[in-house]
Amino acid sequence: MDLQTEIERVRAQEAALACAPFDAQRAWELGVALREAALARGASLCIEVRLSGHTVFLHAMPGTNPSNADWIRRKRNTVELLGRSSYAVGLQMTQENTTLADKMGLPLRDYASHGGCVPLRDASGTVWGSVGVSGLPQLQDHELVVEVLGAFVGRARA
Repeated sequence: MDLQTEIERVRAQEAALACAPFDAQRAWELGVALREAALARGASLCIEVRLSGHTVFLHAMPGTNPSNADWIRRKRNTVELLGRSSYAVGLQMTQENTTLADKMGLPLRDYASHGGCVPLRDASGTVWGSVGVSGLPQLQDHELVVEVLGAFVGRARA
């Protein structure tokens, strides 16, 4: 994988997923859609959808454990602080040959730059929520969120 190409691909994904804010009912529907996609793949995931800093959907599928919820928390903290997908942040850290701890002094216990959490943002770039999963390898976590969120908001996958 060419790192710069992957960074640009993920940036395009994030731009394509911009949408108007939605309410808790739609957030619940997004969480259910992620669960259904995981079931279809035979995957066990922990899934979280947040709106304005509040968790409105949290589900731990059979086969997950408390560490999956903790991974989501750490990835979500990164997304909420930096406004980028956790995978994009990880790619940037790799490109810069650094870590969140080294670059920003962020404790690795509370922040993770691994794929699986994506910001919910409007067309102006304002982040109004996040959606994250944990249970698959990081790229698969990221791609599942992008695929389901893209279909949910009616956007083609980049």
